[in-house]
Amino acid sequence: MIEEEQKITDRRGETVEENRKKGILYIVVPCYNEEEALLPSAKSLLDKLDALRESGIVSDKSRIVFVDDGSRDKTWELITQLYHEHWEITGLRFAHNRGHQNAILAGMMYAKDYCDYTITIDADLQQDINALPLFIEEYENGSEVVFGVRNSRNTDGFFKRFSATVFYKVMRFMGANIYENSADYRLMSAKALDALSEYGEVNLFLRGIIPDIGLKSSVVHFDVFPRMQGESKYSLSKMMTLAADGVTSFSIKPIRMVFGMGILALLVGFGMVIHIVYEHYFGYTIDGWSSILMSIWVLGGAVLLSLGIIGEYVGRNYLETKRRPRYYFWDVLSHDNTQSEGGENL
Repeated sequence: MIEEEQKITDRRGETVEENRKKGILYIVVPCYNEEEALLPSAKSLLDKLDALRESGIVSDKSRIVFVDDGSRDKTWELITQLYHEHWEITGLRFAHNRGHQNAILAGMMYAKDYCDYTITIDADLQQDINALPLFIEEYENGSEVVFGVRNSRNTDGFFKRFSATVFYKVMRFMGANIYENSADYRLMSAKALDALSEYGEVNLFLRGIIPDIGLKSSVVHFDVFPRMQGESKYSLSKMMTLAADGVTSFSIKPIRMVFGMGILALLVGFGMVIHIVYEHYFGYTIDGWSSILMSIWVLGGAVLLSLGIIGEYVGRNYLETKRRPRYYFWDVLSHDNTQSEGGENL
């Protein structure tokens, strides 16, 4: 006699497979000065969410959460308009600009109390929203985190392609568990969000933190389209800051490399001492300014570089020890509860 297959059930008595079907999805959209792109993007996301609900893929309680990262244009006014016109819309507003990573985190931390899973996507919708069902399918198959990975970088310029390639290779060399060409287009389950909430870093690099959580994960590949409205708000300085956060948050290899450079410089110095003594007794002792200048420039540059790297780590430790809030909500517009305004920090 063949025994019936035993199914794993949750605390509500539902099988795990059934419980992951038609879950509550919260789409988190960070925004910074996106007045030109916001309304077209909101329409596309609302249409997509309607299609997912009608097809029975997501729950009717699913929402879209726009996080205004201290915009200086009319972004918040447009989010307020959308909130009053559509019950699916939630708006979160920072008191001032706190950065793209904090905006993503704020939206996810808000959503974790209401949703079964979140999907984060940029406000310009360069990332293909038609990949949303693929993310959800991976979640229904048991993945707690689904990473979005770009199919190609054809829409980027040469400098951005080159710098991104170098960045990912450096991060892998430093020991970070990061997917090459990954983006902040990802799905995270409520379980993964609870785990992420335990991470207290002020200097956030979510692309490195989330893989370190260690829950079951999978990958979805997607296309990236040219930006249709407005200009990219991710400047070179912001990309450099993100790269610095990534390197210093996940590796002490630069400090160890400085230590290795110091040993190498010491060995070279000993070698130069032996060379000078030899030349003094057996060779020519002609004073030369070139060798002195070379020594000054090389060793001086190495010292300054070493101090800069160490200083970067010391500075970031200083920021972490202050334990200041990552962000502060100036306004909250939500149909999830009765509170529509007020402040909240994290």
